[in-house]
Amino acid sequence: MKIPRAIISTASALLLALGIMTPVYATNTLATFQSQKLSWKNCGSDLQCTSFKVPMDYASIDNNTFTLAVIRHIASDKKNRIGTLFVNPGGPGGSAYDYAQAATQIVSKTIVQRFDIIGFDPRGVGKSNPARCLTDKQEDEYISADTSVITKNDLNTLLAQAKYFAAACAKATGPKIGHYGSLETAKDMDLLRTLIKEPKLNFLGKSYGTYLGTLYAALYPTTVGRFVLDGAIDPNATNADQNLTQAVGFDTALVDYTIKTKKFTEKKILDFINSLHAKPLVLQNGRKLTSSLAIIGIASTLYDNATGWPNLSEALDEAINKENPRPLLSLADDYNTRDSNGRYSNENDIAQIIGCLDLSEPRTVAQMSADGTVLKAKAPVFGPYLTYAGLTCKYWKHPASKKPAMKSLKTAPVVVIGVSKDPATPYAWALKLHKIFQGSTLITFNGEGHTGHNRGNKCVDSAVDKYLLTGVSGSNISCSN
Repeated sequence: MKIPRAIISTASALLLALGIMTPVYATNTLATFQSQKLSWKNCGSDLQCTSFKVPMDYASIDNNTFTLAVIRHIASDKKNRIGTLFVNPGGPGGSAYDYAQAATQIVSKTIVQRFDIIGFDPRGVGKSNPARCLTDKQEDEYISADTSVITKNDLNTLLAQAKYFAAACAKATGPKIGHYGSLETAKDMDLLRTLIKEPKLNFLGKSYGTYLGTLYAALYPTTVGRFVLDGAIDPNATNADQNLTQAVGFDTALVDYTIKTKKFTEKKILDFINSLHAKPLVLQNGRKLTSSLAIIGIASTLYDNATGWPNLSEALDEAINKENPRPLLSLADDYNTRDSNGRYSNENDIAQIIGCLDLSEPRTVAQMSADGTVLKAKAPVFGPYLTYAGLTCKYWKHPASKKPAMKSLKTAPVVVIGVSKDPATPYAWALKLHKIFQGSTLITFNGEGHTGHNRGNKCVDSAVDKYLLTGVSGSNISCSN
C-alpha cells in the first residue's frame, strides 16, 4: 500500500476525458456479461492476453461499460495443473496485468508450473480505460506541492487544491466518477472467474491487494479458494487510523535505518526536510526538490531495506552534504512513475480516485488539524505530511462505496502475512486481518521492509508454496532472516 496521495496535494489540473464507456449490447443484464466469450491471443512466451467487458454500475446495469485488459501465464505442467491463481500487486493503481506478465519473477518455479497466473488491470488502471485528471506538467506541480501545513495560508492553499482536484477528476471522468472503487473491482474479479470457468478463486494479493481480496471474500465467501494476503491492510481502519498507523510505521522504519546504518540521525534528516520549506534544492534545469518530494523519496527506500537503505544513504549524502538533489528526486520519480522525460503513468490520479471511493473522510478540517498534533508528536518526520491525507476525499463528487461487513469472515482457510517492521502496512494490521478471517493462518516475518513473500526468505516462501499446492494452511508460523 502506498502512502496516501494526499500527502502531495495538487496545485492545478487539466481535464482529460479518458476511458470512453463503450455500449456493447442494446440491453445489458448481468447474464449478458457472464456469457461473453473471451478471445485469447498469444502475447509472448507462455503468455496469452484478452479483454472482457464489465458493467459500469453493477447496481444499475445499462449499456455503459469498462473494458478490462487481462493476461495469463500458462502453467507449464499441464498434466498436474491445479488451476488459476489471480494476482494483484497493490497500489491502489498498480498494474496486475504487468504483475502477472512477470509471473516467473513473482512466484516460485513450482507455482508457475502448476498454476495459470492471471492478472487484469482494474477499471481506470493501466490498460483498462485509464482515468487521468492531470497533464504531466500539472502532475509535477501536484506532486511537488508542500503539504506540511505551517501557517493559516498554507492550510487555505491546501483546501483550495483539494477542492480543485476533486472537481477536476469529476469533470474528467463524468458519470464514471463513482465506479472505480475496489468494491466493483472485486465484482469484476468474480466475473472473470466465471468467464474462465474456475469454481473457486485462488488469489495472491500484496498490500492494497489484501484489501481487494478481503472485499472479495466478504462478497463471495463460498468461492474463496487459496488466498494469500501479504502486507495486510485492516479493512475497517478509518482515514484517521490509517494516517496515524502509517506515519508511525514510516517513522519507526526511518529510525531503524538510522540506528542500523549509523549514516544519519533522525534529527539530521528532519532538519534537512524542514530546510526545504524555505529553500528547496534546485537542479540546473530549474526543477526543485521540495520537502514533499524529499519525503516521497525517503519513504520509497523504506519499502525494501536490502536495496532501499543503501539508496537512501547515497541520496541523503548527496542532498545534505553536497546540495545535489538529483538522487533523491530520482527516488521520488521512480515511486511516482515519472520517467526521465517528465511523463507520468496515470497511477497517481487513479490511486486518489479509488481511495476516495473506498474510504470517506467524515472529519472536519478542525478535527484533522487536531489529529495532526498527535501525528506530529508520534511521528515527527512523516506525521505532518499525513495530517491532511484524506482532505481531497472530503470534497469528492461521489459518496464512498457502501462496503459489506468485514468484522468476521468465514471462508476456506486463508493465509495472512505480516512483516514485524513493515512501514506501509504495519504488523498490527496483519494481526487484525488474521482475526477477521476465521481459521486463517498468520505467517510473521520478523524483519524490515514491505510484504514478506518473494523477498528471499525460505521460511515464508516455502510455507506459501505448500499452502498454494495443497490448500492446507497449517499452524501460525514465525520466520526470521
